[in-house]
Amino acid sequence: MPYGCTVTAVNISEEQIKHARESCKGLPVDVVATDYRRISGHYDKIVSVGMFEHVGRKNYRTFMDVVWRSLDKDGIFLLHTIGGNLSWVNCDPWISRYIFPNGMLPSIAQTGRAVEGRFVIEDLHNLGPHYEKTLLCWNDRFQSARGRLPKKYDEVFRRMWEYYFLSCAGAFRARHIQVWQIVMTRTGAKQPPRLRG
Repeated sequence: MPYGCTVTAVNISEEQIKHARESCKGLPVDVVATDYRRISGHYDKIVSVGMFEHVGRKNYRTFMDVVWRSLDKDGIFLLHTIGGNLSWVNCDPWISRYIFPNGMLPSIAQTGRAVEGRFVIEDLHNLGPHYEKTLLCWNDRFQSARGRLPKKYDEVFRRMWEYYFLSCAGAFRARHIQVWQIVMTRTGAKQPPRLRG
């Protein structure tokens, strides 16, 4: 068993749950179909990747409260999120309508307010300058798979996703949006946090 860990994964998407369960067969991974607000148990490490953008600003503090109550006293929390340079109350209207309904990019200020009084930020790293390449690679892979897409994914679907990938790549290149990885602890690490093991 790699790294000697057991994992609890939480999701509400039936398709993602099915895929995760198939991918993790034979591994010590429990994929739980539940809303993040209903998580029970305690964990020594919690990782949230690409999810904070979907909880909505009204739920930022609730999200942090759930992590707080679920994280062991000496645990480590990694928040990976796309974020915006400015505090907004909604997302780009086109992306919200066609790609991520009700999605929203948090700012550092909004994230900080949600964290305040809960966690010590141990490290904040911005991957934004590199993320343009990720979007361009996603677009390349999407284009190369175009011929293998089922018939229900028509030319409108293809153009919509191409526009999404390339416009987001442009937003990263212009440095209007970022990708942050924020490492937090409840009481402050006595030594630098270890994310593995």
